[in-house]
Amino acid sequence: MEQQKVAEHIRISLEAVLGREVGELTPETRLFEELALDSTSVLELLMSLEDTVGMEIDPDELDADVFRSFGSLSDYVTNQLRKAAA
Repeated sequence: MEQQKVAEHIRISLEAVLGREVGELTPETRLFEELALDSTSVLELLMSLEDTVGMEIDPDELDADVFRSFGSLSDYVTNQLRKAAA
């Protein structure tokens, strides 16, 4: 799946989890500070992404840097999908 499609899936999942539109997202958009993501919404977001992009996320591989920004999360998901396809 290409990066643009991954980003769109993440945006849709973010809106579903947060219960509101998130507007325009840039790679620099900070998930916690700007979108008010919290630990509970992170879990919901991960479950939503597993369902929408068809990937399994290993919690042991996650660290805070993955959720630093929209771009870092998008990169992580794209890389996980590439690993799974290889």
